[in-house]
Amino acid sequence: MAKKDIKSLYIELLKKVLVNEIYIENEMKIFYLVSGLLFNTTVDLKHVLKPETIPGNIPQLVRKSKLTGDSLNMVGDNAEIPNTRNFTEYAHSMIGRKRMDNIQHCVETIMKENIAGDLLEAGVWRGGATIFMRALLMVHGDESRKVWVADSFDGVPPPSLPQDKIDISKSKMPMLAVSLEEVKSLFERYELLDGQVQFLKGWFKDTLPSAAIEKLSLLRADGDLYESTWDVLSNLYHKVTKGGFVIIDDYNEPGLACKEAVHDFRRLHNIKEALVPIDEMSVFWRKE
Repeated sequence: MAKKDIKSLYIELLKKVLVNEIYIENEMKIFYLVSGLLFNTTVDLKHVLKPETIPGNIPQLVRKSKLTGDSLNMVGDNAEIPNTRNFTEYAHSMIGRKRMDNIQHCVETIMKENIAGDLLEAGVWRGGATIFMRALLMVHGDESRKVWVADSFDGVPPPSLPQDKIDISKSKMPMLAVSLEEVKSLFERYELLDGQVQFLKGWFKDTLPSAAIEKLSLLRADGDLYESTWDVLSNLYHKVTKGGFVIIDDYNEPGLACKEAVHDFRRLHNIKEALVPIDEMSVFWRKE
């Protein structure tokens, strides 16, 4: 095995912890137990003790989710099944390894090429991606950039535009509503909460237009809806410097209109840079 330096080992370990590859067996157990409750099936304790023996493809699906950020959804007739994510999401980031690798690639390219501007994620959930951004700045000794953490900290807004046909607001998906206090607590747990981390609390349409952001080298949009994605791009894209990166997390999310918002915005502003796939869900482009 090739020898790795301490910085590389820290970054790789942090990714594993944030997406919960370290204690992945516990998520297999939780998914198995929740499945038993919803379907009223017998839970065999031997599978709890050895989750790799859980029948079906639960172990394989959980492992795949850590790589790709896929959501685990059960199938069947139980009315609670659409809400199973409310009981089975326990990582500090749900974006998966490939999207974490993409953030690392973008941030390290920005620093290597001295691209001006701060880093921002809009739609942070528990804050895992922004925690990783702050860690990368620390590891590489960058004390000049800020990490902006923008979220309602109260879930996704109810749909208000005709393009948004699915309601994933707090009333339907309470697990997506993570308080500001909880996100700050996680930053503290990783010992990464300091003056380089700035929080923007509220709906994007209210906070982003007046945010004291001069330049961005990385803009990561994870707003799910057409409205939220449009609000992020329309208020912040002009602040992304030449050579900076734009990441769209929910681009290919089935049932959501994020892709439509991206295409409409790019068409309106004649943005020609190619969309580069990160995984099956997400894309990014580099501003020219």
